[in-house]
Amino acid sequence: MSFPASMFRAVTTAEPIIGEGLCTGGLSGAQPKLYGIWADDPASFSANRIAALHHNFHEHPLFQVPELARLARELVPFKQCRFIQPGLSQASTFTHDSEHPGGRGIDEVFQRIEEPGSWIALYNIEVVPRYADLLAIIVDSMRSRVEREQPGIFNVNGFVFISAPPSVTPFHIDRENNFWLQLHGRKTLNVWDHSDRVVVPADAVEDFIVGHSLTKVRFREELRERSRQFESQPGDCVYFPSTSPHMTSSGPGWVRPGDGVSISIGVTFYTSVTCRVACIHQVNRLMRKMGMSPAFPGESAAADALKAPVGRLVGRARSSLSRMIAPLRRARLAAKAPPRSD
Repeated sequence: MSFPASMFRAVTTAEPIIGEGLCTGGLSGAQPKLYGIWADDPASFSANRIAALHHNFHEHPLFQVPELARLARELVPFKQCRFIQPGLSQASTFTHDSEHPGGRGIDEVFQRIEEPGSWIALYNIEVVPRYADLLAIIVDSMRSRVEREQPGIFNVNGFVFISAPPSVTPFHIDRENNFWLQLHGRKTLNVWDHSDRVVVPADAVEDFIVGHSLTKVRFREELRERSRQFESQPGDCVYFPSTSPHMTSSGPGWVRPGDGVSISIGVTFYTSVTCRVACIHQVNRLMRKMGMSPAFPGESAAADALKAPVGRLVGRARSSLSRMIAPLRRARLAAKAPPRSD
């Protein structure tokens, strides 16, 4: 299958010069390697619904385990290497910590990364410039398709999940749209329609968008049949819109010596549409506090048109209030006596 060159950006296949932005050719005359995401039927892609796609970023030098280990060492000072407690299920609360539950340092984590149940996530990899450039390539390969319906892509972030079976990522939702790419190994991804209110009720989505709470976002086994399930391998990609519930699991059936790690990346981003929906949720929260039952975003175009500008004002007011209160909070904390100072 051939793909238009405009869908890709080139880097060279020669040994990359790491640490100078994107992989630039270490040898003159090297043939360019094209990387991108593509759809089998590009015309059918919609930024408003789940879509199965393909990619070739699993071949990229920066997504190989030694380079990811190097990236992890760079992220440790920012506390962006995250770990979950062993024994979690897909129904568990999705909590994570910057300290390994066994007290391992990052080098030991990667030395033992193929041990069953190992799990590490690398958060916000865009703080490292060469990965920020790589995330831009990923998004740019589908930018025109997304922006047909959701213009104004911004705030692109990357989250790499590295695990050895058996492992899971618990059921949760995100604020951003997501390109989810399987890079190495095998993983099962379950994704639900973001508009399915049986799976996540309207007030639970609102709590998450406005109050940053996942308390009401809970997996129940009877919901599984309502999901789309993807048995993913390297080269598989799934797109899903903001607040689409999702979870992953990886079993040991595919594991072979030297091939025992499953690696995926979520490349997330906001658009003008995700911002508008967040503004509508802001207004809905106020309406619920007044005892009303507002329409969920998307249920009434007329109501949404009225709520969105009001929500923007509410959001700005909340941000301004937070900035005003922050110095007072810091002063109050500074005024407190330290432990055992009396």
